[in-house]
Amino acid sequence: MLTITELAQEFDITPRAIRFYEDKGLLTPQRAGRNRVYAQRDRTRLKLTLRGKRLGLSLQEIKQLVDMYDSPSDTVPQLQAFLRVLSVHRTLLEQQREDIEVTLAEIAQHEARCRQLLAAPARRKAARAAS
Repeated sequence: MLTITELAQEFDITPRAIRFYEDKGLLTPQRAGRNRVYAQRDRTRLKLTLRGKRLGLSLQEIKQLVDMYDSPSDTVPQLQAFLRVLSVHRTLLEQQREDIEVTLAEIAQHEARCRQLLAAPARRKAARAAS
């Protein structure tokens, strides 16, 4: 069993973020008096939630993934649905990577042109000094 502070420290997030995930139904801690107490199940669900967040999944998609973890029933349809979600996100990320590469190439061209323009007066000055 973990406290909210221990869980927050382990995952380097704030207790407020943990309470937010509780409000969204991603975590369901038990109570020990006035304190929240998190079981291993909650720790695993939080880990899956944060992993889904890093992948760029929506909270609804993350909840489906996390609920799939707990589901004792046939998970084939859930896994197939999750694969479709991952495929869409992969396509989006690959497009973003292409866009970034194009933008970086354009920046490199602008940098090269700026360097040429900055070097031109220095070359003219050196040519005048030599004559």
